[in-house]
Amino acid sequence: MWRLPGARAALRVIRTAVEKLSRAEAESQTAAGAMERAVVRCVPSEPKLSLSFALADGSHKNMQRDQSEPLGRVLSRIATNALKGHAKAAAAKKSRKSRPNASGGAACSGPGPEPAVACEPVVKLYYREEAVAEDVLNVDAWQDGAVLQIGDVKYKVERNPPAFTELQLPRYIMAGFPVCPKLSLEFGDPASSLFRWYKEAKPGAAEPEVGVPSSLSPSSPSSSWTETDVEERVYTPSNADIGLRLKLRCTPGDGQRFGHSRVLESVCVVEAGPGTCTFDHRHLYTKKVTEDALIRTVSYNILADTYAQTEFSRTVLYPYCAPYALELDYRQNLIQKELTGYNADVICLQEVDRAVFSDSLVPALEAFGLEGVFRIKQHEGLATFYRKSKFSLLSQHDISFYEALESDPLHKELLEKLVLYPSAQEKVLQRSSVLQVSVLQSTKDSSKRICVANTHLYWHPKGGYIRLIQMAVALAHIRHVSCDLYPGIPVIFCGDFNSTPSTGMYHFVINGSIPEDHEDWASNGEEERCNMSLTHFFKLKSACGEPAYTNYVGGFHGCLDYIFIDLNTLEVEQVIPLSHEEVTTHQALPSVSHPSDHIALVCDLKWK
Repeated sequence: MWRLPGARAALRVIRTAVEKLSRAEAESQTAAGAMERAVVRCVPSEPKLSLSFALADGSHKNMQRDQSEPLGRVLSRIATNALKGHAKAAAAKKSRKSRPNASGGAACSGPGPEPAVACEPVVKLYYREEAVAEDVLNVDAWQDGAVLQIGDVKYKVERNPPAFTELQLPRYIMAGFPVCPKLSLEFGDPASSLFRWYKEAKPGAAEPEVGVPSSLSPSSPSSSWTETDVEERVYTPSNADIGLRLKLRCTPGDGQRFGHSRVLESVCVVEAGPGTCTFDHRHLYTKKVTEDALIRTVSYNILADTYAQTEFSRTVLYPYCAPYALELDYRQNLIQKELTGYNADVICLQEVDRAVFSDSLVPALEAFGLEGVFRIKQHEGLATFYRKSKFSLLSQHDISFYEALESDPLHKELLEKLVLYPSAQEKVLQRSSVLQVSVLQSTKDSSKRICVANTHLYWHPKGGYIRLIQMAVALAHIRHVSCDLYPGIPVIFCGDFNSTPSTGMYHFVINGSIPEDHEDWASNGEEERCNMSLTHFFKLKSACGEPAYTNYVGGFHGCLDYIFIDLNTLEVEQVIPLSHEEVTTHQALPSVSHPSDHIALVCDLKWK
């Protein structure tokens, strides 16, 4: 393929050639014998195929036919449609002739000959210049490169050409923040597709010509666009683009051929950005993707929209934050810019809305070389992304804590201890928290695998004993994956653990055990006390240490988030710092310059 060194230059040449070819084809449509397109979509897993083409009368036909149907039936149906189209066109022409003219008289001065009765046109399908027999089944008849002839009109058959099934620009665009279109392709891939960005010509940049209607003049918003030099999927508007709309021309490709181009125009103009963001300084440490020996890891609670967009959030939790800065469209711009700027290899996110994952995070991070998986909790969930050039997803082992505790024999001993305390057991089994576990394999060395775990433990300040039991379930499950299923693979365990370094949960993780008399077993009072001793197998440490805080809101700041690593197999190369001044510029988090009430943990890990 042509995505080797110099691929960008090659893409530019190919893109230019495709656009020239498109123009040439458009110009040649008026020439005798020029072929139209007949697009066939035929997928083995579906019983029907679709056939799409335009008739000579201008009507567009989209037919759904059984793949096992003989070709002759389809050709007969096409002939009938073409005849109907011809009849409609003739009737319309006759109607126009019989209309009164401007003076009230008839358009025709006298009787004319009656139009000839239209005959059903000859419809044939040819492949390699030979007619395809009418008893051949559709699935075999409609081959790429075949020629469909309807009367005097010929159509080139394109079977399963690359095509966009979804294409959409963000609803809110800001200067300095990457614009990543959401797209889905069938029979193609984004890496082999072509993109070209345009921006609206500034109002008043060119005076309309004398006698030219303003709607058709070069300065008209609907027709005047300036080509940018950006030929990638992602475009980052500058301050010069503020107040202008953007346009994107996309041509789907599969590495060998290209499909039909589509054009998108933004519904909004580019807005001014917030200025310096909390993460801009951190990006100075993460300008490039790390070398193969390192794994840049991010853990981040991005604040779910379902929690940010409530009256309680606006008036009680974050009264210091401008209301527009809590809106999802605004925050998504900041989240995308922050995450893409870290050039991470592994990203573990908490409080991810399902729509945010599919409509915002996947398009943005995919454009920067990452692929992701999602696990729903209740109203929101967890997402893990990994760099495709470094890792492939080998397997997933997600669990719900309460379901695993009740049904998995792995946790039988823990459940037997918990049933002795019915009040505590009831509360534990009511919680919807989940654990996302992904096993990744190095693309450079298949013997290198890693277990990446991601979670968001129960949030309530008095839920210490619940978090202890959730962590015990998590560690037992991770041990099963990293020791029984994939013996000896390293572990990275990220998440929002809702526990400061002084809590029993943190003590349990770092020290490998928790005594039955620890105060957290009675974190919600004596009625729910559940004394038990716990141990785990791992030797873990917090890769980013114990920061003063990872959550900074008006009424609280403390360290709740961690990236735990297996000391036997991984070591820390560097931790990306954060300035206190940047966090408190707008009093607390979230703010116009920071999209969440949490702060991302970022570190470079190294295989031992």
